Amino acid sequence: MKKKIFLFCFLSFAVITFAKERMSKPEFKIGIERVDEFLNLFNGKKIGLITNQTGMDSLGRSSIEILYEKTNLKALFSPEHGIRGNAREGTGIANTVDKKTGLTVYSLYGKTKRPTKEMLKEIDVLCFDIQDVGARFYTYIYTMAYAMEACARDGKTFIVFDRPNPINGINVEGNILEEEYKSFTGYFPIVQRHGMTVGELALMFNEEFKIGCDLKIIPMQSWKREDYFEDLNLMWIPPSPNIPTPDTALVYSGFCIFEGVNISVGRGTTMPFKYIGAPYIDAEALAETLNALNLAGVFFKPAYFTPSLSLYKDELCEGVQIIVKAKAKFSPVKSATAVMYKIRDMYPDKFKINNYPAKRCGLNLLTGTDKLSTMSLSLNAYFKFIENGEKKFLKKRKRYLMY
Repeated sequence: MKKKIFLFCFLSFAVITFAKERMSKPEFKIGIERVDEFLNLFNGKKIGLITNQTGMDSLGRSSIEILYEKTNLKALFSPEHGIRGNAREGTGIANTVDKKTGLTVYSLYGKTKRPTKEMLKEIDVLCFDIQDVGARFYTYIYTMAYAMEACARDGKTFIVFDRPNPINGINVEGNILEEEYKSFTGYFPIVQRHGMTVGELALMFNEEFKIGCDLKIIPMQSWKREDYFEDLNLMWIPPSPNIPTPDTALVYSGFCIFEGVNISVGRGTTMPFKYIGAPYIDAEALAETLNALNLAGVFFKPAYFTPSLSLYKDELCEGVQIIVKAKAKFSPVKSATAVMYKIRDMYPDKFKINNYPAKRCGLNLLTGTDKLSTMSLSLNAYFKFIENGEKKFLKKRKRYLMY
């Protein structure tokens, strides 16, 4: 009987303690879920919103719906892939009308990538609510930067509803982009995997790179930098057609550089960015060679696939499936670099860099340097090169971290 009483008391104490801990920790919220706390920023103002299908709260309500209800929302703006995320990469988007609200949707991906004076003349505040993926070459962060520059030009306020970096806010990888390789896939000198939220990037862009707009951030509540997207109570809505899962975003942050060479990244398959291959590759030989490198946190499985679109459409490709075994140990940037070096060594007559030796070839724009395309450095020397960039960037980004 005494044992039962003791057990009951112990369990009761444990439940009460757990409940107190839960009550003492504020609930995790993304920026758009805190709009009621910041209504002073919107009262009496005409509002514009840059968003897409990822702009929604944890209950599935769209940011468009939320701001239409709570503010004087006057116009919408869409990035690459469109406001619903249905357009393929690189496809120009036309202006449309939102069926639900009747608002004009201005395209910021096509002939016009920056909001024009005409687009902004009817609004006082331009907002941004899009889920980023944590990689330098993902264009949504430059849609944000271009919009910030337009707001600075026209004297408008710019507000970012902050969202988590889905591949965590701690790990930083890659070299700093060099000025001569500036483009819409790399507009500012940051590293390949930046480990920052969109709100933090906006602060850096505005101050470090001197945009100088009237910037406000509506921060998240109780986000931890070590969290991956899967650790959060949020639904993953693919931010673009070929980032179907959060772990795809992690692999993408390194292996997107293969879009600059004659190797398929699995577009047109069920495993975009987790498959890489080409008709000239031997899958078994490549997998064996890559696994012998003992790269941390990753395994390479022989893969055979036929893309239904994009590079090598309807051709059988052999290559590898990239399987992340331990996210915390996996370095997508170093892994992708090592894989590219090995494929070049194995297939020197067939491996090609697209549009090389043009200085602004795709690989140079993606990597932000010509040191990979020229392969003038040994692999270990290249690793040292990117590590130097990481150290510099870590110092620079420190003052802009909000969490």
